[in-house]
Amino acid sequence: MITIKQKREIVAGLIDKFKRANGFYLVDFMGMTVEASIRFRRELRKQGIEYRVAKNTLIKRALGEVGDFGIPEVKFTKSTGVVFGYNDPVAPVKVIKEISDKYELPRLKAAIIEGQFYDGSDIKKLASLPSKPELIAGILGSLDAPISGIVGAINAVMRDVASLVEEVAKKKAS
Repeated sequence: MITIKQKREIVAGLIDKFKRANGFYLVDFMGMTVEASIRFRRELRKQGIEYRVAKNTLIKRALGEVGDFGIPEVKFTKSTGVVFGYNDPVAPVKVIKEISDKYELPRLKAAIIEGQFYDGSDIKKLASLPSKPELIAGILGSLDAPISGIVGAINAVMRDVASLVEEVAKKKAS
């Protein structure tokens, strides 16, 4: 039996995590094997992602303190775990999908990414989103391409000028 003091501590901890997270996911882990659960937690931990299990009433209470995310009441049935993403809001869904594909659990109930609600059925769409490092690499690659083009154009002009000077020098010498 959990005491009122313990419930308050759990809610306070969840409130802190919800405030710090830029993405969080509600998952149903009911029926998950010990092996799958261990692998799931290990993969999350490797990527600096937190996972907490709490009673639905405590999760709803903490969410009520943080803000209204429009999560339907039906998402708070059965067992609920919350996966918190702090640095990259998309990284957790990739781990959830990977483990879910292998073990058929956990099931994604809902996701909140940057304040936007997504239903659990959107897991494939969410998992296909590029991660933060991939986005940064793409942007840097796009920025680098024009610079490389400019450098190439300047080098081409310099080659042309050098060849022109060489041709003029040959004509004057003959």
